[in-house]
Amino acid sequence: MTRSVIPLRKAVRPVRRDSMLDLIQIFEPDRQVVVVNRPRIPVADAYLQAIAARLGSGFRYAMKAEERFPAHLLPEHPERMAFAADIDFLIEIFCDLLGCPQVGVRLEVMQHAMCPRFHIDHTGIRLLCTYRGPGTEWLEDSCADRSKLGPASAGIEDEASGIILDPAGIHRIAPYAIALLKGTRWQGNSGRGVIHRSPQVPMSSGPRIMLALDGLW
Repeated sequence: MTRSVIPLRKAVRPVRRDSMLDLIQIFEPDRQVVVVNRPRIPVADAYLQAIAARLGSGFRYAMKAEERFPAHLLPEHPERMAFAADIDFLIEIFCDLLGCPQVGVRLEVMQHAMCPRFHIDHTGIRLLCTYRGPGTEWLEDSCADRSKLGPASAGIEDEASGIILDPAGIHRIAPYAIALLKGTRWQGNSGRGVIHRSPQVPMSSGPRIMLALDGLW
């Protein structure tokens, strides 16, 4: 795929090539989640700290895979291009991995947990990257009772509903990590999908900011 990519600062591509190759494990039938950790990007941290209040609730945007991410969707600031470049980098990885002709881009700005209960998504493969605040939590299948998903929980909180068989199976994705989550609409994955939830957002820390990418066909 040929793309016109935003020029990247050296600090914006901190993930080793061998780590990125780990992402292809998401295509294994029994893999429901793959996470590749990467270090924080100081210029992106500085940018988000400066403009978080101007992001509102975020945005949604659909674009062709060969296009580059339009930086004008983000508030103006000296470090805007560095942050836009990392988003573009993740879009490139995602589109190359899935071979999708288009991608849906969501930047979510959250003051509280968007989806606080453990659930599965009726999607294909989704990329998540939390830039600010706590990352998404996911639950190992061996530590979960899927019969308690959705309405079966009767509105009871996860910790009391019985969905969590062993709390040691709860994992929180680190900030800046690239996470691929498989949903029920991925081929051969009906009735499955990674069990996950949004974390609580501490009031003292300011908004949680997360990027989500979905392939469009």
